[in-house]
Amino acid sequence: MTTRRNPAFLCFLLTASLLGACGPGEQKPGAGAPGPGGAAPPPPEVEVITVAAASATVTRELPGRLQAVRTAQVRARVEGIVERRLFTEGSDVKAGTPLFRLDARTYRTTATAAEADLVAARQTHERHRRLLEQKMVSLQQYELGEARLKQAEAALARARLDVENASVLAPISGRIGRALVTEGALVGKGESTHLATIEQLDPIYANFTQSNADLLRLQQALKAGKLKRAESAQVELLLEDGSVYPLPGKLLFADLAVDPNTGSVQMRAEFPNPQRELLPGTFVRIRFPEAEMEQAIRVPQRAVQMSPQGQSVMLVDAEGKAAPRPVKVGAMAGTDWIVVDGLKGGEQVIVNGLQKARPGTPVKAVPAGAAPASTPAAPAASPAPAAGK
Repeated sequence: MTTRRNPAFLCFLLTASLLGACGPGEQKPGAGAPGPGGAAPPPPEVEVITVAAASATVTRELPGRLQAVRTAQVRARVEGIVERRLFTEGSDVKAGTPLFRLDARTYRTTATAAEADLVAARQTHERHRRLLEQKMVSLQQYELGEARLKQAEAALARARLDVENASVLAPISGRIGRALVTEGALVGKGESTHLATIEQLDPIYANFTQSNADLLRLQQALKAGKLKRAESAQVELLLEDGSVYPLPGKLLFADLAVDPNTGSVQMRAEFPNPQRELLPGTFVRIRFPEAEMEQAIRVPQRAVQMSPQGQSVMLVDAEGKAAPRPVKVGAMAGTDWIVVDGLKGGEQVIVNGLQKARPGTPVKAVPAGAAPASTPAAPAASPAPAAGK
């Protein structure tokens, strides 16, 4: 007879067998005290600088635009057909170099006729001179012949000038752009046709403006003795990608009048450009020294955090914890902010690793620019047991 078993009874037997397999003193792997991976992680490393009061050069950074020192438009002075272009577009040319050649056959013919007229006028004038001595012509006839001689000389000079102008020369030395006309074009018809443009690029100007209100504040600070006038006139040029142009420039002048529309003063600096890297029309930023400040505290720009509540920096306090500190920054000193309130000197300001420093949490301060600590080598792995052991 087949015995039919209850399913609940089978589940009971299975559970009892599993419980019996575990002894009273045994624990499952992973239970109890945490393993090596459960230890608290070390505090994050942050790079710090210890701020101190020292003299600093107050700088100003303003937007500007580059401009060629000299610009000349090459124009046709006479009417004619362009026979040939004699230069390479985008090349450097010297003053007096032929750039275009126009058809000058008509002007050469006119010059030849003017030479013949001049010869005839000279002969007539000489004959009248001899006859005047013999009183065979009147003084009026002699003076009339002299006037015709001068007219013939002027006509010949004009004809020769037209022949010369048929060869268009470079008015200045510099880099020439693209040709604005092609061979076969009629130029100079009623106006002096613009043929090309030459720009002198070395050196090159940088034009920028400064607010008159800022200039007044600077002058008041100088008078009050808070600042000293900067001795250096060297300026820096920042390119569009943020990099600094390697060659310093010099400040040329500040305009004597204030623009009534903008309330600013026009200024100009000059930079060497031997490789022609700087091109006219480029937007740049000009950084120039304004004054000298004594006992100034400087911090890098990246260390200052801006928020709707104000400006602040993150410090490492005496307990080795990150602590925010409200500050107030003023002018710039190169790429650094000058802190006018909030720091007295001696504080450790975090400059790198701010994303890892939470207020009130421990951090490990290392001097900025120090080489990172070497990571200990991992222990060699134990050899795998041989098969069958």
